[in-house]
Amino acid sequence: MDLVIQNAAIIDGTGNPRYRADIALADGRIKEIHPEGNNNRPTAKRTLDATGLALAPGFIDMHAHSDLALLQDPAHTAKAAQGITLEVIGQDGLSYAPVTPHTLEEIRTQITGWNGHGEDIEFDWRTVGEYLDRLDRQGTAVNAAYLIPQGTVRAMTTGWEDRRATAAEIERMKQLVAEGMEQGAVGMSSGLTYTPGMYATDAELTELCRVVAAYGGYYCPHHRSYGAGALAAYEEMITLTREAGCALHLAHATMNFGVNKGRAPELLALLDKALAEGADITLDTYPYTPGCTTLAAMLPSWASEGGPEAVLARLRDDATAERIRHAMEVEGADGCHGVPIDWDAIEISGVTEPALDDHVGRTVAETARLRGEEPWATARRLLVADRLGPTILQHVGHEENVRAIMRHAVHTAGSDGILHGSKPHPRAYGTFPHYLGRYVRELGVLSLEECVAHLTSRPAARLRLPDRGLVREGFRADLVLFDPETISAGATFEAPRTLPTGIPFVLIDGRFVMEDGRRTDVIAGRTVRRTPVA
Repeated sequence: MDLVIQNAAIIDGTGNPRYRADIALADGRIKEIHPEGNNNRPTAKRTLDATGLALAPGFIDMHAHSDLALLQDPAHTAKAAQGITLEVIGQDGLSYAPVTPHTLEEIRTQITGWNGHGEDIEFDWRTVGEYLDRLDRQGTAVNAAYLIPQGTVRAMTTGWEDRRATAAEIERMKQLVAEGMEQGAVGMSSGLTYTPGMYATDAELTELCRVVAAYGGYYCPHHRSYGAGALAAYEEMITLTREAGCALHLAHATMNFGVNKGRAPELLALLDKALAEGADITLDTYPYTPGCTTLAAMLPSWASEGGPEAVLARLRDDATAERIRHAMEVEGADGCHGVPIDWDAIEISGVTEPALDDHVGRTVAETARLRGEEPWATARRLLVADRLGPTILQHVGHEENVRAIMRHAVHTAGSDGILHGSKPHPRAYGTFPHYLGRYVRELGVLSLEECVAHLTSRPAARLRLPDRGLVREGFRADLVLFDPETISAGATFEAPRTLPTGIPFVLIDGRFVMEDGRRTDVIAGRTVRRTPVA
């Protein structure tokens, strides 16, 4: 054996009560499990005494925005230190494969607030398979699975216009989705409040989901509203995927804004009804109330048509900018989920231009007061000066909704971690220890065993991974050892890049990526690709 971990409290991912055992690892897998009382203790090249620690499967981040970070930051400590051993990227319908050279540049600008512009990266891929090959060739800190981004696919076929796709364009989109699935994607994502994905009709999305379903994948939509139309938007996705025969995973399934305070039970009742009728549904959430996205995402969809350069041209035009302001502040733009924007709730968390750093950490309203101008004037100027780059925290959530949704039987965890920006959301560094420290130990919302199942076996089942998500003989040795009494998210809104405490050891492929609480130089991650069933 390569390693024996002795005296650990095994929380195996099933939700069953913990038990004490020795775990023997070899060749990147769990070879033997010897429960306490077995006198035939295994021996190995190395022995680790895990007395006082819990041993669990590696955590799976079902909603990550590390698409460029995996290439730029070999350590990727923000995720490794949380015990994350696999993350799902390609989220919210916008990512970097498949692309043409032209759409690649548009996408890089569109989501620079999520990932930066990637100036130091050689974008030497075009297809999904080539992107995954690049990750494997370079090596990644954690394992990664990929969702085909529907908005990127639409940009390649119809551009950034708000119009119905033609039959020929839909056929081309279906071909691109099929190719991506054949090359190893686990499903497809959408960002239905982001351009150009938001311009797709339900009929168009249904056709693409049929392709995803044929390959055994799942659909992961950021749906059309998390605000005034949230329940209708959830129901739309349930109906659409049932029509397509496709599994559904609801991204960052929140109920936000004042109109949804206390309404999580209505969402859960909707889910329970669909599940009882045979729907295949899961969801993910992060354990915080504020959201995080780009400032440009708040714009009305008509102002975002045509791609980034067209958006900037509208913002520079005084008459058009006034129409945009009215839509956002009075009508409630679809970009802000049908709710009139509250500039006191919009905090700038990152910019791409260093000269604009003084905006970071302040709300738009606060900066406007300091400058003696209206909030829209501040927001407009910042969008133009930073070329749509600003990232925001949006303080619109409700704690009672967060707690209710995380208890649900199909719940999993997703950090939605945007690592870019000088003051990112602490969920990027703290989601998984925050679940275990705050919501398990301190609040008792979930038991430890139940919460670990949410973070491990449930997402592994959604991803259809036959040898991950459980502590079981023959399974991959992607493991995390943590102290249930001290595990905690160090990251706060004031210090969002602080690493967690109470997670001394993390292994991927049986190799230590975290040891004694410090990041090692081990790069053990690989892409995790769906084997096509068609």
